[in-house]
Amino acid sequence: MTETAVLPDIPTRAPQARRRGVLSQLGADSAYNLLRFPLAIAAFVAVVTGLTLGAGLLIIWVGVPVLAVALLVARGFATVERAMITPVLGYDVPQPAYRRPEGSRVRRLMTPIRDPQTWLDSLHGIVAFPFAILGFVVTVTFWSIALAGLTYGAWDWTLPDPSTSADNTDLLELLGFSSTAGARITFYTLVGVVAAVILPFAVRGTALLQAQLSRALLTSRAATQAEIGRLAGGRDAAVAAEAEQLRRLERDIHDGPQQRLVRLQMDLARAQRQMERDPEAARTTLGDAAGLARETLEELRALSRGIAPPVLADRGLAAALAALAARSPVPVELAVDLPAERLAPVTENTAYFVVSEALANVAKHSDAGTARVSVARFGGLLRVEVEDDGTGGAVLAPGHGLAGLADRLRAVDGALTVDSPRGGPTRLVAEIPCG
Repeated sequence: MTETAVLPDIPTRAPQARRRGVLSQLGADSAYNLLRFPLAIAAFVAVVTGLTLGAGLLIIWVGVPVLAVALLVARGFATVERAMITPVLGYDVPQPAYRRPEGSRVRRLMTPIRDPQTWLDSLHGIVAFPFAILGFVVTVTFWSIALAGLTYGAWDWTLPDPSTSADNTDLLELLGFSSTAGARITFYTLVGVVAAVILPFAVRGTALLQAQLSRALLTSRAATQAEIGRLAGGRDAAVAAEAEQLRRLERDIHDGPQQRLVRLQMDLARAQRQMERDPEAARTTLGDAAGLARETLEELRALSRGIAPPVLADRGLAAALAALAARSPVPVELAVDLPAERLAPVTENTAYFVVSEALANVAKHSDAGTARVSVARFGGLLRVEVEDDGTGGAVLAPGHGLAGLADRLRAVDGALTVDSPRGGPTRLVAEIPCG
């Protein structure tokens, strides 16, 4: 059973394009260039007419609803364009979050006018028009030349013979060559081959030019909104993880050390009362109190394992993990391969927390005889792996300790993978960005 908790892709990273075959991509680019032309005409006419009419009528306030309608029309064309550029770019583009109408009727009417994205949609309807013309002309021209040239031998006989008429001069004669059927077929076929070779590059170039322009105007704000949402989600995950840790620590202290300290206080008070009338009983009570104090101290040390120790800040992650492994009730085989320079504090703290929580789970739930911890850096990632020979069955479920680990890793753009079939072994892998 394998479960993975991974943070969604970071919007600032370049999206990975889906690879297509040459013919498949040529078909997608050609269809895009051909469809863009009539849509661009309609968008240009609608947007320019609506904006100019609305601006001219603003003096009598009739222009406000006209402008709002024009912007909504531009928004509709922009929505269609975002869907069309996906096959050209090879990846899904983000969808912007438009303002929602709210408030009074006047404010609801003004919503499109107050939304920056609708103005970018309108700008796209105007600016993209000449590029659509270019893409349409290039696509039609190269497809026509390529198809006509490659099939010329099949329909040369349908054309008037230039050699029999002085008024009918073809391209070969204009270039100074004699025009025979064989010469014409050879020449135009070569022209068709050259056009067919250039065709994918010409169509691809004009399609990408339009698609990238559309992406910049129609999705740039969406990418920014997604990045803001991702950061907010990461902060929320971090806050939730910290809150859960604090609640668990508070509960553990209340159930364990706090009860022992109350009993210790009562034993010391009893020993104080016994000191004069029964010194022997007082010594026995003090001995029990000393044992209770040691147990309380050990339990507090166990609870503090999830908190970064001073050795982590002073000597680094390797030394802190060695101390952590030495305190583990389950024997731990530790392998650490880290560069000489220290990692970022957030990376070290997260890695320490992962190992601490994982070893605590091994000791409490796995019935394992041994555990293995390996930590190594691979490029821009710190890979932490914890494996035990226990009974398995660990799951990433809300309310479990592993869910807290997943939240902690999510807050730093990391990922957690748990492989724990029934019967064991359990293997936990955490990847933490450290570039």
